[in-house]
Amino acid sequence: MCGICGIVHRDPAQAVSRDRLTRMIDALRHRGPDDAGTYVRGDQPDHAPGDGSSPRNAGLGMARLSIIDVLGGHQPMPNEDGSVWAVCNGEIYNFRELRDGLIARGHYFRTRSDTEVIPHLYEEHGEGCLGRLRGMFALALWDDRGGRLLLARDRLGQKPLVYHDDGSRILFASELQALVDAPDVSRELDPEALDLYLTYQYVPAPLTIYQGIRKLLPAHFLSVSAEETRLERYWELPQQTDSDLSVDDAASALREQMTEAVRMRLISDVPLGAFLSGGIDSSIVVGLMAQETKAPVRTFSIGFGERKYDELDYARIAARKFGTDHREFQVEPDAIDLLPQLVRHYGEPFADSSAIPTWYLSQRTREHVTVALSGDGGDEAFAGYQRYLAMWAGSLYDGVPQIARSAWEGLADTLVPLIPSSSRPKTVGRRIRRFLEGLPHPQAERYVNWIAYFGREHKQGLYTDAFAARLPDRQAEAYLADEFARVAELDPVAATSLVDAVTYLPNDILVKVDIASMANSLEVRSPFLDHEVMALAFSLPTSLKLGTFGTSLKWLLRRAFADLLPDAIRRRGKMGFGVPIAHWLRGDLRGYLEDHLLSPDSLARGYFQPDAVRRLVAEHLDGTADHASRLWALLNFELWHRAFLS
Repeated sequence: MCGICGIVHRDPAQAVSRDRLTRMIDALRHRGPDDAGTYVRGDQPDHAPGDGSSPRNAGLGMARLSIIDVLGGHQPMPNEDGSVWAVCNGEIYNFRELRDGLIARGHYFRTRSDTEVIPHLYEEHGEGCLGRLRGMFALALWDDRGGRLLLARDRLGQKPLVYHDDGSRILFASELQALVDAPDVSRELDPEALDLYLTYQYVPAPLTIYQGIRKLLPAHFLSVSAEETRLERYWELPQQTDSDLSVDDAASALREQMTEAVRMRLISDVPLGAFLSGGIDSSIVVGLMAQETKAPVRTFSIGFGERKYDELDYARIAARKFGTDHREFQVEPDAIDLLPQLVRHYGEPFADSSAIPTWYLSQRTREHVTVALSGDGGDEAFAGYQRYLAMWAGSLYDGVPQIARSAWEGLADTLVPLIPSSSRPKTVGRRIRRFLEGLPHPQAERYVNWIAYFGREHKQGLYTDAFAARLPDRQAEAYLADEFARVAELDPVAATSLVDAVTYLPNDILVKVDIASMANSLEVRSPFLDHEVMALAFSLPTSLKLGTFGTSLKWLLRRAFADLLPDAIRRRGKMGFGVPIAHWLRGDLRGYLEDHLLSPDSLARGYFQPDAVRRLVAEHLDGTADHASRLWALLNFELWHRAFLS
């Protein structure tokens, strides 16, 4: 695990500055505190010295968190003759079998590092090597003979990679800070990215908040040379479900795949443990770890003192069941102190408040281990969110004759205003109201209506005229509508979970975990995100995920691991990994909120109408409405603006 970066000039006569590479590495040292290295074209391995006449237009850099081959795994990593060099952030779990095959074909290896298979595999298969890698990775490879840079991300998007391409050169890095700290990279804000951020609480790839910087999409590679630049997808999740698979066969296949995925992720030369929330997904991972290891699994849980947001009781049940070496951390979050740190590490506005508990859990876990397994990906793969049941119910509504739907919509128009718009989050009334409001819309628009933080109605009057004029005609809702159009043949639950897997999962969940964990120099691995597990999951019909009556979330997952899971955990519903933002903003963070959002500088930035911001703050603070998620998004944007643009 590490932070990677690099510079490539398309003109071979232009030389890369090693000092510039070093400064980029310095911005990533939290990701890799153990080691650092650079390669500039013309460098050769010690056993193959060059004559110094090679062009110097390409450079790679890395900051390393040593996990496998702690002493010998220094990067950048060359092949035998130095014609191919690679840096990799992540882990290649099948590197041993790849290495054995390459040795059989005559390749020579100098280390036990998983990264070393990459340049050798590229020699054999070119860009096709990506399809043979099983793991989480963002990698950069320099092909000296071909004068070509290859950038690639893993299939699900567990590891990040951003880049700036001005036509004459390309700069890339694991995190935005390594790019935007440079004076020659523009920090001009992208209006569309801000609009999307307010809608979804993240900036979706390939956009970043900066106009001149882009994210490489998951399962894509970017090939750059003096002659061409190609962006291509090399893998995608299946859309065709296998409806002939029996329940027992599906459960058996799932059990086998998950066991293998866990086993592969136990490879480590440093201390390893697991996050344990007491939910179904993390309990399955820990249970399988316990079966695969002789020593007790080291597990870690976090609590915040508020029962509504605390899962420690369930974590204890799982820990006792699996006999783990369990540690609990009770913390009192200091959001005022933590928020600026979070903003600086994420590098762009990011409003998922569960980044706070993820940060604290990563920080405390890192005091004991260097690697932790998690249950991320289980909800998207096996239908774990309540909104999937809402989409299923919506499909039933769509099947009702138009005359009956018209009558129902008339009744709903009467009922919705009568349902209290509670100032408290997650109340039954609020959920019913939101469900009814979204029901009359087409599938994609319905889903956006249910998940959006700033919907169309909340944006009315929010933007200044000058900023609104800078926005594209394309609405923020089109981002998800395009993804739903690609899966139009699937049933609503299958379609929605697949859309989540390519939008919400890589742009929110995995960004949150990667940045929060790597800021604390902790590597997080998730067996559910193994691409073989995900491919199996998305080949299964919805009937196996929701059960016979379509009302039991994660039905197959609960069945496949019924003997492993404690009954109390197997029967429990989904609980988010959250913090009481609404309460904080009316309490400890009230002054902080007002000082930042209502300051003269903030109100004069030109993005938002001052009266609209004042109204959101006032309605939330006096308890007439719950604008917590919207205010949290605005607050994080303001903090980001002060850190990077002011």
